Amino acid sequence: MSTNKIAFITGASAGIGEACARVFAHEGYDLLLAARRLNRLETLSAKLADEYGVKTHLLTLDVRNAENVFSAFSNLPGEWQQVDVLVNNAGLSQGLDPIHQGDIGDWDRMIDTNIKGLLYVTRAVTPIMAARKSGHIINIGSIAAKEVYPNGNVYCATKHAVDALTQGMRIDLLDKHIKVTAIHPGMVETEFSEVRFKGDKDRAAAVYQNLEPLVADDIAEAVWFTASRPAHVNINDLIIMPAAQANATLVVRDPR
Repeated sequence: MSTNKIAFITGASAGIGEACARVFAHEGYDLLLAARRLNRLETLSAKLADEYGVKTHLLTLDVRNAENVFSAFSNLPGEWQQVDVLVNNAGLSQGLDPIHQGDIGDWDRMIDTNIKGLLYVTRAVTPIMAARKSGHIINIGSIAAKEVYPNGNVYCATKHAVDALTQGMRIDLLDKHIKVTAIHPGMVETEFSEVRFKGDKDRAAAVYQNLEPLVADDIAEAVWFTASRPAHVNINDLIIMPAAQANATLVVRDPR
């Protein structure tokens, strides 16, 4: 095992998580990468090792499964448990329906992933950070954590919960010298909308029609900025939006 710092990134197989893995590898971190799609992690791991010479350890992980999370982390070699930066990125949105027409299965997937999954991973990692009195937790939220928009009901509720949990973590872990940051993106073009619309690529593409959204690298660079501040500096809360978006509901669309 190298003496490099370790970043643990959930949802690392695509989108913002994958972009964060590339940024942290570029900065010399070894990577603990978790996702459900092991084949994608293996491809990413090989690229990062070849390009940056960093070590990776891969976890096939469904953050919704508490037993899976705690077992996977507790069975890691001891050196891989010494996480310096945890990026709680795994999250999703399912459906875009008014509350009286919502799909309960969609609700459960969002609550189990966005809230409970983040809690399980944090609970697994933080005791070691607390014992060392060192570490940084970066939670990926959303503009939906700050504003509720039409038909966003349960997804917005889950991201409001992430915002509240981030504040609670920061309070509880203050005397353990663990930094806690939330990063709240606006419109980012990744697989996110395809997941929300259950594979409907046309409907997903329409979300970004005639505007320039953020891309995953924009968020990864913001994550690295917060992680790279001096020891006495913590970025508590960061909202990052495309220039074409003013808030959760107002965008300007100019034909390209």
